[in-house]
Amino acid sequence: MPSFSNTRTAVINADTAAIHALINDFHKWEGWSPWEKLDPQIKRTYSGAAEGVGAFYAWEGNKKVGQGSMEITSSTPSQIELDLKFIVPFEADNKTTFTLTPAGTGTEVAWTMSGERNILFAVMGKLFFDKAIGKDFDKGLASLKELAEQ
Repeated sequence: MPSFSNTRTAVINADTAAIHALINDFHKWEGWSPWEKLDPQIKRTYSGAAEGVGAFYAWEGNKKVGQGSMEITSSTPSQIELDLKFIVPFEADNKTTFTLTPAGTGTEVAWTMSGERNILFAVMGKLFFDKAIGKDFDKGLASLKELAEQ
């Protein structure tokens, strides 16, 4: 199956620790995740660790947000890795990585999602999904920037 990787970056005028705290705790994603705003009735379930490795978040929402889960599998001061599972509108297992790199007086944040797609989804991904995901990542990074810089 063909693999894919989609990355967006932003420079945020905050230190890495402040940004790390906003990503490393799923409870704080409500303040910046682009998908949290698409369904005011979204059902959230938190379990496992309160934050960091072992923290688990599942969601179920309208057709815009679908259903799935995330678990933090690695967390260092410069990188957070997640296992991301989509159930609805389609099934997929992906990896998500946030890389935090000092940049001048701020931090460059790189948000990457990668995985494998069957042939049909590989074609559709190139035509539709990658652009849509990229736009969502850009919105999320802009919200993360706004929140971290407050």
